[in-house]
Amino acid sequence: MAQIVKRAYKYRFYPTPEQAGELARTFGCVRLVYNKALEERTRAYRLEGRRVSYVESSARLTEWKRSGDYDFLSEVSSVPLQQALRHLQAAFANFFARRANYPTFKSRKKSRASAEYTRSAFRWREGRL
Repeated sequence: MAQIVKRAYKYRFYPTPEQAGELARTFGCVRLVYNKALEERTRAYRLEGRRVSYVESSARLTEWKRSGDYDFLSEVSSVPLQQALRHLQAAFANFFARRANYPTFKSRKKSRASAEYTRSAFRWREGRL
């Protein structure tokens, strides 16, 4: 029987000013999406007593992108934004299973800026990533 081996690699890179700007925009958008989704879930639970699923949050993300207020969300890759919603879903699953505290908002100053890209977010062509 063949065994699948998954690997993770860490690389240090030194971004150009354009890349640094793109990363900063991505980090900001990820934080915004996480915080807005958390705010909506909290509001829905407190006012209506219902839980918001990942599918509903993902649909709201699409609405935010199409609205005039948050159209800048379309300028960054959608993969990290979807991953932020998945992380929030996992945080709520851990909370309801009593393995963790209630999820908290991400801060610009205190939280670590991060964005997770999945395998589908990359392409390898002609020796270039």
